[in-house]
Amino acid sequence: MPLSQAAWARIVPFALFMLLLALRGALPEHNAWGLDPRWIYALNLLVVGGALAWFWRGYGELARQNRPTAAEAGLSVATGLIVFALWITLDAPWMQLGEPTAGFVPRTPEGGLDWPLIGVRWLGATLLVPVMEELFWRGFLMRWITSPQFETVDPRAAGLRALVISTFVFMLAHTLWLAAIVAGAAYAWLYQRTGKLWTGVIAHAVTNGVLGLWVVYSGRWEFW
Repeated sequence: MPLSQAAWARIVPFALFMLLLALRGALPEHNAWGLDPRWIYALNLLVVGGALAWFWRGYGELARQNRPTAAEAGLSVATGLIVFALWITLDAPWMQLGEPTAGFVPRTPEGGLDWPLIGVRWLGATLLVPVMEELFWRGFLMRWITSPQFETVDPRAAGLRALVISTFVFMLAHTLWLAAIVAGAAYAWLYQRTGKLWTGVIAHAVTNGVLGLWVVYSGRWEFW
């Protein structure tokens, strides 16, 4: 069965993000174009952000009427903080799937912090990635597993099978596989519990935002 326009609206931004990630990982640090591969991340703000803006009116799960209540938003923030705490803890060698394909160390040649790079990375991880990934992993994939007509699926009725499979695939896209399972299951649980994708987006944004601040403070660049 061909994918619907609604499906493509959720797949295209994610695919563009993964393509840019692969390009950043494949481009040598010293290349013929004199391009710093780290700045490819800035293209996400333009390319992926532009794609999200283009399709925005079609994202019904992010419509005004689906905004979380204060209690739901509070639960999302708490969940995001718990996921962050577990993410930086679940990093033993056996909890990792190889090495990151596109490491990001925002330091200048002199060894200082490159704040423009840090700002680009943090904004992308905190504001862009949670929207793009939640639309794809939970808004689309989790519901599509339940029915190809995913737009008609109430996330509260998606069931355990959809949560487990979508979380497993989410895990394959991350180096820290156990931490990714915890994060994916937590964000999916919020969506299924409240029926509102914004809860997963908020939790994901809190995790990524606090993680970014912690990485810069601690110098644990492997988490970026």
